[in-house]
Amino acid sequence: MIELIILDVDGCMTNGKITYTNGGDEIKSFNVKDGFAIKQWMRLGKKVAIITGRDSKIVEKRAKELGVHYLFQGMDNKLEALKEISLSSKIEYENIAAIGDDLNDYRLLKSVGLSFTPKNGIEFIKNSVDVVLSKDGGEGAVREMIEFILEKERLLDKYYEFWTKDID
Repeated sequence: MIELIILDVDGCMTNGKITYTNGGDEIKSFNVKDGFAIKQWMRLGKKVAIITGRDSKIVEKRAKELGVHYLFQGMDNKLEALKEISLSSKIEYENIAAIGDDLNDYRLLKSVGLSFTPKNGIEFIKNSVDVVLSKDGGEGAVREMIEFILEKERLLDKYYEFWTKDID
C-alpha cells in the first residue's frame, strides 16, 4: 500500500515554466485541483514529500500552505532525500510513489514502488515509469496520480466520502 507520495515541482506541480519579473522575482503557477487532492490525500493519513532540484521561496510557501511533511530543495541527487525520508518515516521504498518528468528524476522513479510522469514528461522518463498520466504537469497531473493510487488501492470511495457523506 502506498503511504507516501513524492512530488517533483517544475514540470509536475507546475507547467515547468519559470517567469521572472523586472525586479528579479520568480513566478510559478500551481494547480488548485492538485493542491486540493494533496490535502485530501493527507486527510486519509498519508504523507507527502516534495523533492526538487531548484531552490525557491515560492515552493517553500506552497509546501507550507499545503502542510507537506517533507521538503527538500536544491537536490542534485534526489535519492539522498528519498533515503532520508524513508529512514525518518519508516516507510519502505515499495510503499512510496513518485512523480517526475526529467532525467534528474530517473533514479528516484526507478527506486520507488510506483512511478508516474505527466503526459508532457520527456520520452526517456515515459519509457521508464509505471504510469504515464493523461494530464500535463501543472494541469492536474498530481491529482490524477493521487486518484489513480486511491482507485488502485480501493480508497477512492473514502476520498469522495469527505465531501458526500453528509448530503446522501
